[in-house]
Amino acid sequence: MKKTVVITMVIIQLSIIANAQYQTSANVKGEGYYANPIFAGDYPDPSLIRDGDDYYIVHSSFEYYPGLLIWHSKDLINWTPVTNALHKYIGSVWAPDLVKYKNKYYIYFPANNEIYVVTANSIYGPWSDPIDLKINNIDPGHFIDENGKRYLYSANGGYVPLSDDGLSVIGETKHVYNGWPIPRDWTIECFCLEGPKITKRGDYYYLTVAEGGTAGPATGHMIVSARSKSPFGPWENSPFNPIERTINNSERWWSKGHGTLFEDAKGDWWIVFHGYENGHYNMGRQTLLQPVEWSKDGWFKTPVGIKTDQPIKTPSGIASNSTFSLNDDFNGVSLKLHWKFFGEYDTNRFQLVDNSLVIKAKGNSVGNCSPLLCIASDHSYTAEVELFIEGNATGGLILFYNNNYNSGILANNENVLANLRGWQFVSESKVIKNHVFLRLKNINNTVDMFYSTDGIKWNKIENSVEVSSMNHNVLSGFLSLRIGLCSIGEGSVKFKNFKYKPIK
Repeated sequence: MKKTVVITMVIIQLSIIANAQYQTSANVKGEGYYANPIFAGDYPDPSLIRDGDDYYIVHSSFEYYPGLLIWHSKDLINWTPVTNALHKYIGSVWAPDLVKYKNKYYIYFPANNEIYVVTANSIYGPWSDPIDLKINNIDPGHFIDENGKRYLYSANGGYVPLSDDGLSVIGETKHVYNGWPIPRDWTIECFCLEGPKITKRGDYYYLTVAEGGTAGPATGHMIVSARSKSPFGPWENSPFNPIERTINNSERWWSKGHGTLFEDAKGDWWIVFHGYENGHYNMGRQTLLQPVEWSKDGWFKTPVGIKTDQPIKTPSGIASNSTFSLNDDFNGVSLKLHWKFFGEYDTNRFQLVDNSLVIKAKGNSVGNCSPLLCIASDHSYTAEVELFIEGNATGGLILFYNNNYNSGILANNENVLANLRGWQFVSESKVIKNHVFLRLKNINNTVDMFYSTDGIKWNKIENSVEVSSMNHNVLSGFLSLRIGLCSIGEGSVKFKNFKYKPIK
């Protein structure tokens, strides 16, 4: 009878863990299990390396600058931001590949369908300016042959040879892989062979790719594997394909794909990938982690009983202590790493002084002011900030998808304004004098807006907004709905004490 009670209690406990909401860290302390995602929010196209006992990961950064934010972990569950590797604006940055080669670090990445590379002698930087490799493609995957020569795979199954320093192309593209044939009766967005990553194990090279389309139907995106005794093929498709895929749209995680296969410091194997969350598509693609196992004949596969939306035993190894938080009192002289400007990076436009952030006003709307953004990691939360309006400026606290689709609460020197999907108007007239506190309260995509003159008594304005449709399947762009600070017009806006609080 006691054994039955214990088993029942364990099942209930694991069920609670599985249904909990997690932030950037997915660690379930004291239980020996973690729950996906390991990065909650918009962290797509993960590329991960192990460097001794340390793990580093980077994601697509799109129009958010500075870009290519690198994170560090000791345990694969708790992560701390390290540095941004891209500070020069060159357009929308897609799926990168993080590489260590001969004690030097490289990130190969596409921007506007051209592949670039940045380098550093230390993972912490400084990182070089981007070098254009003149490869008109996306999704680079670096590999080295048995002779130490370097190459890049890219989308559609081709590769090019690189110079020994990895900074230029020295030959033509050769097509060597056609992908795994997707059954015609499956519901997918497109064939779209993407995200090639190569891993060597034993006598074989393993090519991991994405197929089925990045978004669209929940069942489209998938992880596919092939192997060869040469990194140039011919490639034999895995009998376990697809390695991971969403089977139907009732699952929690949709469009699972774009995997990076790796071995941890203890000799166990894992795959890190991304997926959209059912009901919270506007959070973007979130980073997921699962173990893999090897068959007797040398293929990797998902172990029986492992499900993306269920608790998974934590990796063995050194525990990390992550203190990452979106909260910011703007102390110091530089922005915290999680803040990103949309569509530009102009260091002359902002400064941190006296525990405040001053942003010069620009444009005449939220859409053309290049707001400063960060990634929400919860389904429900409050965000608030204190503003001082200087000159003929308008400041705001917003939810931002792109230049055309954004919503939030703003203020000029005397009025509080509402922005509903780009439609902006005065909501409360002559209620402030150049100083205001603003708050957004997002409960599962329904957003209420508040202002305060003293930071204690809050006044809800009449205008609210529903934001679930601000996602890629509606608006395209592969972006996410982010929290933003905006400074519009002429003059500047001073921001103090940004606070983010999850609502459980």
